[in-house]
Amino acid sequence: MAPTRTLLPDIFRTEECRALRDSMGALLDTKLDWETVRALDEADQFPDRAWAGLAELGVLGLGIPTELGGSGGTAREAVAACIEIARRYPSLAVDYVLCGMVGRMLGDHGTAEQQEAWLRPLAEGSAIHAYGISEPGGGTDALAARTRAVAVDGGWRVTGSKLWISMADRAEVIFTVARTSEPPSGRSRANGLSVLAVPTDQDGVSVRRVHLAGMRGAGTCEVVFDEAVAPAGSLVGQEGRGFHMLRETLNIERLLSAGISLGVGQGALEAAVLYAGEREAFGRPIGGFQAVQHGLVDVSVRLAGAMLLTERAVEDYESGVDVTDISGMAKLAAAEATAAVVDQGMRTLAAMGLARESSMQMFFRDARLQLFSPVSNEMVRNILGEAMGLPRSY
Repeated sequence: MAPTRTLLPDIFRTEECRALRDSMGALLDTKLDWETVRALDEADQFPDRAWAGLAELGVLGLGIPTELGGSGGTAREAVAACIEIARRYPSLAVDYVLCGMVGRMLGDHGTAEQQEAWLRPLAEGSAIHAYGISEPGGGTDALAARTRAVAVDGGWRVTGSKLWISMADRAEVIFTVARTSEPPSGRSRANGLSVLAVPTDQDGVSVRRVHLAGMRGAGTCEVVFDEAVAPAGSLVGQEGRGFHMLRETLNIERLLSAGISLGVGQGALEAAVLYAGEREAFGRPIGGFQAVQHGLVDVSVRLAGAMLLTERAVEDYESGVDVTDISGMAKLAAAEATAAVVDQGMRTLAAMGLARESSMQMFFRDARLQLFSPVSNEMVRNILGEAMGLPRSY
């Protein structure tokens, strides 16, 4: 059989990206071979050895200025890192993105003291922080936050709950979106939300692991704050402007989310093509039958299109162009293309796709998250429809 190819474009066009891909590939092939990933996934475990290896390579510091302990780097390199991680263990890619979002927030809005205390250890891999945004009563509607923070002597008292918070059970600090004041009459609910760094080693913070069908190793948790203490100096940025800080990160978050989807899709497509070339039925490889072959070609074309759209969005982002629309399009296209890839992959592997020793079942489960996270594809369609000049639909 000829070497396995997926017809996917090479979006690692720069020398820096290709060097990053090669170094990450060598590391992850050692730390995250399939048997290791399978054991981690079945046990809902975080890959400590792989995380430490990424820290040594400087991957955790991508997007963080070198003077703050990071590696600098470009958006293209960060997206490339997402793809390389997700094609092996998607759960780890989710954690990588969320820690990166905390890092970007601290790099842009943290004080020198906050950056030294929280950002540098994060970039070096010696500390893990979580981002407490979503709540039981509001996922896509982040402005519906009911968690409250009241100023007291020496800091803040935080009460409320968060849900779907990755790595909260491992985090030293949870950067929590809480309402510190009510918006003035007639003003947007975005006013009055703040971000507070809440240490987890206190009685007022309880964390419960939520065991998911997919992205098992991402460490998804529910967090309850019962008059938890956010000490003096824990407010990140301006009081009441927390949502505006979040909004600044939406474009890069969507590009990184697209990267996760593309990595999942690439891993699943590679596994499906390999299986189709090796599995025989009726005296020939099943990949020789048009019913199988055409399905794999079709999803490869869809994934390739999503990759090229994402690459264009990244190029625009790095050029300073407003990518509000195209980043949403890239996120949407990548998630939908990957959903098609994993479905075709399951059809190609048939019963073997359901076997737990097959990576396809993991890719199939993990791909579901990208359809509604970090924002649902339905909401992305709403936003893009409005951008086209259509009436607002939400």
